[in-house]
Amino acid sequence: MNNKQGLPVLLIALLVLLAPLGARAQSRSVGTQNPVASAVLNAVQGHGRSLIAGAEEMPAAKYGYAPTPQQMTFGHLVMHVAQSNAFLCSRISGEKAPVLGNLTEKTPKADLVAAMKKSFDFCEQALAKVNDSTLSEQVPFFGGRKISKAAAMIGLSNDLFDHYSQEAIYLRLNGLLPPTAQPRQGARRGM
Repeated sequence: MNNKQGLPVLLIALLVLLAPLGARAQSRSVGTQNPVASAVLNAVQGHGRSLIAGAEEMPAAKYGYAPTPQQMTFGHLVMHVAQSNAFLCSRISGEKAPVLGNLTEKTPKADLVAAMKKSFDFCEQALAKVNDSTLSEQVPFFGGRKISKAAAMIGLSNDLFDHYSQEAIYLRLNGLLPPTAQPRQGARRGM
């Protein structure tokens, strides 16, 4: 097979292998009218469950924990996720961000977790209203610059991936199993 024939065969094979993933993701999406906004909303919902579960799992006494002096504390991470969610989802949706209170990394665990939950609730209701036809609109972003709604949505999703991995590392360094690493109820072992 020469190189010209190999590329289409490879592309077809990739499409065949990836089609079930796309169908599964679409079947889980909130709506098919806005597949991009729905995909981001699904990601935010999933990350929200994991991040909130991890924030609840970490003992309050460990909220001041940081692996090194250069890294943020666990409490700062929870605060940052809540504030970042409120900011980004407000910019993406055009809706007023919720008031989360005067948070610091030393705010009690219960208040930080409540702020994180409130930020994810806000993001879910705000993102559910985003229409894919508006994704090219420019919105205010960090540093006074403007970016497209699409870029802000991708940034939000990427940010949550990053922060969950950070949260998972902090949990593991404290002898705790991150939420996504815990066995699912009803799942069989050895699979």
